[in-house]
Amino acid sequence: MAEVPRLEVRDLVKHFPVRRGTFAKAREYVKAVNGVSLEIRDGETVAIVGESGCGKSTIARLILRLERPTSGSIRLDGEDLLAMEDTTSARRAVQLVSQNPWSALNRRKTIKHTLTQPLKVHDLVDTRAGRTVRAAQLLEEVGLSPDYLYRFPSGISGGELQRVTIARALAVSPGVLILDEPTASLDVSVKASIINLLIDLRDLENLTYLFITHEIDIAKHVSDRIAVMYLGRIVEQGPTEEIFENPQHPYTQSLLGSVPVPDPQLRAELKPISGEVPSAIDLPSGCTFHTRCPYVFDRCPEEIPELSMIDSRHLAACHLMEQGR
Repeated sequence: MAEVPRLEVRDLVKHFPVRRGTFAKAREYVKAVNGVSLEIRDGETVAIVGESGCGKSTIARLILRLERPTSGSIRLDGEDLLAMEDTTSARRAVQLVSQNPWSALNRRKTIKHTLTQPLKVHDLVDTRAGRTVRAAQLLEEVGLSPDYLYRFPSGISGGELQRVTIARALAVSPGVLILDEPTASLDVSVKASIINLLIDLRDLENLTYLFITHEIDIAKHVSDRIAVMYLGRIVEQGPTEEIFENPQHPYTQSLLGSVPVPDPQLRAELKPISGEVPSAIDLPSGCTFHTRCPYVFDRCPEEIPELSMIDSRHLAACHLMEQGR
């Protein structure tokens, strides 16, 4: 019997209506997510990469039930997440670590309040003293001393704040962590320590990660598999090593070519992405990447390519695959 994925999305679509006035009917839609399917196995880290505006964070909001999908399904351990009546249990099972720890925490409340509140809301620890002890343990798990319990967010650094948000996410013992650009707002010197912490916690707690990022080098370091998104669709996915060593989709090749490298000779060989991202309101016909693709031919503006297998775990959505390029 096949293993049930820890997290699975199927044919996920989210279109946001655009209204020109308070009571006006929507005549246009921002097509943020357009038929995304993805599976994440227990203990696995899957990274979604792509340019800003490709729909990565919208997928996170849909899984967290902060937005309702236009269509499609989301399953957690085989159970329909959207149909769960116990919303508290569903929110406990999937937790978020966001991009901006400054906006994620209440600056008027102590770190102790931040960490003990989830324990109280979910009835995980009965007594106030017990919640304080557990909050101190959570701080130690993320590399901070219990002294931080009595400090306020304004009195600690960005890296320390992000450790607190990670501790808060861990407080309810989730199975899945959605990491939405968790290092994007941090200094370069701090990023490595946060990434190493997340890797250690994943192994210690047997966590499953959905890692959303535009930082390709970090995705390479932390993920088991990568899904590349462009304008609401996954255009390529597969094992991380395979994606980096054998990228098949022209967008993936261009995305990897945009990563800064110190070697001038290698830099000369790279082909970074050219042109502007089209509007998500008025998507190009056919393959949405055809307006920027160096290999475009007559079929590209006419037909939307489907994800097809390159091998058993590597897929790409490109008409060039059928041309035998």
